Amino acid sequence: MSRRISPVIPGFGLTLGYTLVYLSLIVLIPLAAMFIHASQLTWEQFWNIISAPRVIAALKLSFGTALFAAIINGVIGTLLAWVLVRYTFPGRKIIDAMIDLPFALPTAVAGIALTALYAPAGWVGQFATDLGFKIAYTPLGITLALTFVTLPFVVRTVQPVLADIPREVEEAAACLGAKPLQVFRHILAPALLPAWLTGFALAFARGVGEYGSVIFIAGNMPMKTEILPLLIMVKLDQYDYTGATAIGVLMLVVSFILLLLINLLQRRIETP
Repeated sequence: MSRRISPVIPGFGLTLGYTLVYLSLIVLIPLAAMFIHASQLTWEQFWNIISAPRVIAALKLSFGTALFAAIINGVIGTLLAWVLVRYTFPGRKIIDAMIDLPFALPTAVAGIALTALYAPAGWVGQFATDLGFKIAYTPLGITLALTFVTLPFVVRTVQPVLADIPREVEEAAACLGAKPLQVFRHILAPALLPAWLTGFALAFARGVGEYGSVIFIAGNMPMKTEILPLLIMVKLDQYDYTGATAIGVLMLVVSFILLLLINLLQRRIETP
């Protein structure tokens, strides 16, 4: 009669229990408390808050700039990952380490540095002013700040996948007559796309909720360069906790729907 050997790592029941407790304390309970606080409003009051022109303008700005920043990083981050994985050159390790600087640098410091650089009197901003446009205190400046903050998410998710793709597969395809575009489309793209979507989703989610690096370069002008996180802070400063909670619920629901769609697309791609 064989004897059942207990695994060294705790079993399913124990690990599931710890997972649910941790998830509840850190994520579910705080989110549930926000929804409960927002439930004090009637539907008419809730709709009046979230449909206010100032809220709609901030919603479009926050999600629009986060989307553009994620798309830019989806392209530039993939190119950076490709260069770091496929080529050896002097200073490669330094560049690889610099990719993680936005993780370590306080976002407020990043915002101050970007504002000093791209303001109308800054080193770069003065040339933009001479050409007839502004970078700081515009949606372009917000997109630039979000691009800086969210770059590592794409690079660090795509980089390991690129490193695991054998070069021999690409060389074999080339020997069989495949052109570079065909190699990318049929070999590299299918392997990279799930990781790319993950990095894109992480960058987008980070950009939507970013606050510190944006408030300095945005100018924070209502209806023009005011983001949703800042509007929530304005509501809190005015002791309008219910209004802040309503905007937070709106932001959470829209973010969840968009991220759910991205995850569903990723699963559909991964399923053969």
